[in-house]
Amino acid sequence: MKSHINIIIIITLLIISYKMIINSNIVLESVLTAFEIWKNNIFPSIFPFFIISSLLINYGFINLIGNILKPLMFLFGINKNVSFIFILSIFTGFPSSAKYIKDLYSKDIIDLDTSSKALMFTHFSNPLFIINTVSNLLNTKYAYIILFTHYISNIIIGLIFKNYKNTYYTNNKTYQNNIKNNIGTTLSIAIKDGINTVLLILGTITTFSFLTSIINQTFNLNSFFNALISSILEITNGIHKISLLKISMRFKAALISSILSFGGFAIHSQIYSIISDTKIKYIPYLIARIIHMIIAFILTLLITI
Repeated sequence: MKSHINIIIIITLLIISYKMIINSNIVLESVLTAFEIWKNNIFPSIFPFFIISSLLINYGFINLIGNILKPLMFLFGINKNVSFIFILSIFTGFPSSAKYIKDLYSKDIIDLDTSSKALMFTHFSNPLFIINTVSNLLNTKYAYIILFTHYISNIIIGLIFKNYKNTYYTNNKTYQNNIKNNIGTTLSIAIKDGINTVLLILGTITTFSFLTSIINQTFNLNSFFNALISSILEITNGIHKISLLKISMRFKAALISSILSFGGFAIHSQIYSIISDTKIKYIPYLIARIIHMIIAFILTLLITI
């Protein structure tokens, strides 16, 4: 069975390679576009936060913010230390939550159950990305509606799964600050880890960008399915294509809100890659994203009636 799967994968990769050769201009354009998106939007918006968050983790900020926001974590039935992940993820956007969760898990600040559960409801898109992108593609009004529905539906996910692996009472460890390295060494480690993560994000976005271009060229899909498949694979190009569809603004907003809440396979691939060397579970995250997508879609339609 495994050999059959390997043969299918090899044939698929050979077909993709062939398509890349005969459509080299399209592939090159998609790769350059992906790089520009990463350079202008993703790298400057999340890399500094990766550095700061790593330093905050190492110097005990988690205990402070955890005690302040402990009542909020009670609503989600989860360890108070997840408040650190929750707050930073709102500002930095996905896939940063996976990195924060992995960092805390690797330092034994949160356990496996807490890590898997936290991944389910800390899936936030960068607020500046939503406001700037959607304002340009639709308008400012819909940008803020999408921002609201995206965040509220994510919080609803946390409330729905409150009793799933409840760790609020059973796992409130206090992180002991035993830093042996000086600030220079600690900063160097933080920069190295941050660069590895943002380069992983660049590679994933680039890969899904040219795959999307090849799929669209191969199957010659109509505009709606082209936009839908592009969004499922990679949200940035997908959102742009949704904005060009000849449908109502209300329905465009609902589709964009749902796509942001799902994240696209490019984001899922980044999340999975970050947690792949741990025992943190991906499937609960996937289930939460499907529910998140549905809730965001319905909320956006209701608000824009």
